[in-house]
Amino acid sequence: MIKVKIGLDKNSYEIYIGSGLLPRVGLWLKQKNFSGKAVIITDTTVRGLYAEVLERSLANAGFTVIILEIPPGEEQKTLATAGRLYQKLAEAFAERNSPILALGGGVIGDLAGFVAATYMRGVPLVQVPTTLLAMADSSIGGKTAVDHATLKNMIGAFYQPALVVDDVDTLKTLPKEELSNGMAEVIKHAVIKDKGFFEFLKKNITAAMAFNIGVLENIVEKNARIKAPVVETDEKESGLRTLLNFGHTVGHAVEAIMDFKIKHGRAVAIGMIAAAKISERLGFLQKDEVNQLELLLHEAGLPVRVPEFNREEKEKLLEAIKHDKKVRDGKIRFVLLKAIGNPFISDDVGTDLIGEVLFGWKLA
Repeated sequence: MIKVKIGLDKNSYEIYIGSGLLPRVGLWLKQKNFSGKAVIITDTTVRGLYAEVLERSLANAGFTVIILEIPPGEEQKTLATAGRLYQKLAEAFAERNSPILALGGGVIGDLAGFVAATYMRGVPLVQVPTTLLAMADSSIGGKTAVDHATLKNMIGAFYQPALVVDDVDTLKTLPKEELSNGMAEVIKHAVIKDKGFFEFLKKNITAAMAFNIGVLENIVEKNARIKAPVVETDEKESGLRTLLNFGHTVGHAVEAIMDFKIKHGRAVAIGMIAAAKISERLGFLQKDEVNQLELLLHEAGLPVRVPEFNREEKEKLLEAIKHDKKVRDGKIRFVLLKAIGNPFISDDVGTDLIGEVLFGWKLA
């Protein structure tokens, strides 16, 4: 088993990475002096796959286990769903020291994390991600949120978990498209922080997409080691951590326009290529590196162009970008690239250039 520490003083925690970890979670929580009730929040799909083994692990360690289940899907990530979970927690007499275990993908991690952050002003949170997307990104760093109307992750809190458990065996049951979905965030981390990791992915993407657990464990570890120092330096995204949003400015807008019917990773892949092409247009990134990124995304089964939107949808997309959380003083703040592994933040990207890159619209 591999351990990666996130050092945040009193909010520090570890990420455990390896095979066959779920049966050991109860013991680890007991060692952390948790006792009494433990609440698993999961979705219908994941419950049928992994809730039983996690429940048994907790029960064997002396916990009274409560399982709260919601349907799968981004549409569940709302204040209304959070409200229903609060009610069930109250009915089960969950206490301030009752850990909530988020068992599932990014939606469950975000939602259960938000509930843990806000129920009784905060109860212990344990992230147990079961998708590559959640292992590589959303379970690390304490960002929790729900969506509001068409705006993704607009209501939330920074709330660090007590522990993250990445059992890579759970990746074996992922649909191929979900593996691709997570690979987008993996590629993003390589592009913004580690050229060597980018080269590793180029050589190993075929094995990774064939569910080679050894390669995937290596990938999960490398992602954790990339993200850890960023989170440690900038816990609440006031500076350096903004770089982790590479591809997300356009990506989140694409998700909103499509009513979240597109997978997050697919939207981010589109956003990464857009940001890379903007970087090239502005004279920073070399065309060859744009092509390398495009090929890697393609081999990971990810799109590199926006869907066939009509004129109204295209205009709505550009408008949605103006509402991005990173906008400051009315200026869109883009994460761009000088080279693979060398990102920077620019507020000098207008919607005319974005429209040219995304839709081929002529610059004024």
